[in-house]
Amino acid sequence: MAPDDLTLEAGARLLHIGPHKTGTTAIQGAFDLARGRLAEYGVVYAGAARQPMRATLAVTGRPAMLGEAQPDMAYWDRLVHSIRAAGDQRVVISSEFFADGDDEAARRVVADLGGPRVHVVVTLRPLDRVMPSQWQQFVQNGFCTPYLEYLDRILRQPDQPTPRFWLRHRHDKLVARWAAAAGAQNVTVIVVDGSDRQALLRTFESLLGLPAGLLVPEDDVVNRSLTLAETEVVRQLNEEFKRREWPGASYARFVRYGAVKQMKARRPLPGEPQITTPAWALEQVAEISAEMTRNIAALGVRVVGDLSALRCPPPAAREPEARDGLADSVIPVEAAAQAVLGAILAGGMADLAAEADRWPVADRLVREVDARRLAGVLVRRGRQRVRRVLRPG
Repeated sequence: MAPDDLTLEAGARLLHIGPHKTGTTAIQGAFDLARGRLAEYGVVYAGAARQPMRATLAVTGRPAMLGEAQPDMAYWDRLVHSIRAAGDQRVVISSEFFADGDDEAARRVVADLGGPRVHVVVTLRPLDRVMPSQWQQFVQNGFCTPYLEYLDRILRQPDQPTPRFWLRHRHDKLVARWAAAAGAQNVTVIVVDGSDRQALLRTFESLLGLPAGLLVPEDDVVNRSLTLAETEVVRQLNEEFKRREWPGASYARFVRYGAVKQMKARRPLPGEPQITTPAWALEQVAEISAEMTRNIAALGVRVVGDLSALRCPPPAAREPEARDGLADSVIPVEAAAQAVLGAILAGGMADLAAEADRWPVADRLVREVDARRLAGVLVRRGRQRVRRVLRPG
């Protein structure tokens, strides 16, 4: 492979490991959409769904998301079998959950997928962009810690509330871990260009020898980040679930596939606050980012894009605390209503009512969660609690 040629050899296994919040959904959606046309160019997109999540969770030893069935290694074995059957075709395997794998898991994944055939691709965005996106994603999986408290704990305290954050997003160590497993010559780091949303797909086309424009984003996929108000709605629902000890299986139905899905379909109101990171945290993130960038440059892996773009510049002047512009914010009635409507549309209430004999708590859930009342409760709480959400402690 010539130095100026990105195209991988025939039979290569392109293993995209994410990490999370680096354009993974767009990549996976585009490949899933293009399955039929990929075959014309000798490329296979592994798995039957948008990403082989269950197989990846199983091989990395990661637990399932709240309310989901625990993964079984049979999923991984079937995926490996299908990849081996692809022969000399190029195969793409993409899941951000590979980033959760430790050294042992990385070695096993590379060995199972073909050893020298495996080329690991890591997509990276600046850490200051990742942190709020990753927090609201954690909230969508039952997390209850407010953002500033979360930042305080992951940046200042050893008792991290989500240890997987640094496993995924200490990007220099992530790249080093997979370079040790696959060889530095078999790792490509792609710096995601936020100003050109098509550039990432064009790079994957080059790696696979595909014509430009074959990969296109899925227009009907709603995967925007939640606003601060929407995230607070979900966080309060999480607290209710824990306080009332509702069954975990109900969480996936009511919240993940009900409330969250419905809220993402709405258009945020003008001026609705986004999740913001305070200056003290940005200063620490800038130091960490500079160190990570230096370390990645020294690893000897191929880099596509401007590695210096991953550096997070420290705030030029002391910015107002995040709470200053948001202290009087309230959770929009529409956001709360959409959340409750989503839970109803998910069909969970009727099913839980039918299963009340098997789940004693289910009857309480049906009786206690009245859509109109819950929406009102969330709105009233928003007026009083956004202040607390936005400050640690």
